[in-house]
Amino acid sequence: MRSYSLIAPAKINLYLEILGDRADGYHELAMILQSIELADQVNIRAIGTQTIQVHCDHPQVPRDETNLAYRAVELMSQEFPDCWAQFGGVEVTIQKNIPVAAGLAGGSTNAAAVLVGLDMLWQLGLTQPELQELAAKLGSDVPFCLAGGTAIATGRGEELDPLPSLDSFYVVLAKHQNLAVSTAWAYQTYRSEFGNSYRRSDRSSKSIATEPLNTPTRVHSGSMVQGIINKNGSKIGQLLYNDLEKVVLPNYPQVLQLRQAFENSGALGTMMSGSGPTVFALCQSQEQAQEILQQVQSAIRCPDLGFWVSKFASHGIQIISPINHL
Repeated sequence: MRSYSLIAPAKINLYLEILGDRADGYHELAMILQSIELADQVNIRAIGTQTIQVHCDHPQVPRDETNLAYRAVELMSQEFPDCWAQFGGVEVTIQKNIPVAAGLAGGSTNAAAVLVGLDMLWQLGLTQPELQELAAKLGSDVPFCLAGGTAIATGRGEELDPLPSLDSFYVVLAKHQNLAVSTAWAYQTYRSEFGNSYRRSDRSSKSIATEPLNTPTRVHSGSMVQGIINKNGSKIGQLLYNDLEKVVLPNYPQVLQLRQAFENSGALGTMMSGSGPTVFALCQSQEQAQEILQQVQSAIRCPDLGFWVSKFASHGIQIISPINHL
């Protein structure tokens, strides 16, 4: 039997704009997503029995069907029943480095790693578009986690257009370890408070999902895209944007305090990632990132507050090594 070890990078949002409601109940989004080198390691191997086993060294990560990695195995077993019958069940072991419930797509990137690992383990030879189609069935962030790098994401986040790599920048990330913000709560609260500002189709009462949003000129992220193309860190920092801050920051004072501390640190820019509660500061260099980390640590003395320094990454899921067991 063989096993594979894969690197599963986290992601941050450089831009998140909520455009309106979709017919499927999700929101129509315009986002710019960025992979970072902070990553989990996902090991996957065939175990010969018709079972799915998930192990993780973090106590808050579930081991059952509520785990996206578990659901990725289930999906693949349903899509490729002959391979499931031939190779048997799968054991997934997750070495967790990405903070949990942080708005960094930790669960989604683990699921993406499982898709890539099973493609190799079962010798399926799937193309990237085929893997992306499977990934979209698991969650909005999973397709991006597969490809990684820098990308515009539209639809509910699964429609991707790659952008030039930004792998020379660094971020300082900070999160209160015992604080979690529900993604569903954040979007529902935004809808209830700001839904009257959603863009609507002029043709009918259908949601904006009926209108194509395939180019950055259709959304307000166009200036950010230009900053990325020019690799202009100052401009990117100034244009960081996240609609969900409008509801999370007033309701979570710890997140607001953290964001204000980063604003005063001299970073290129700062923002909450996704639905939070992680806040990040964009930095020009690793040295600047370390200085800002120390400054914010001194400003907010809290034993529950975790910090990470990471570099932008130009890749998604990577295979470290296949292992053959005799």
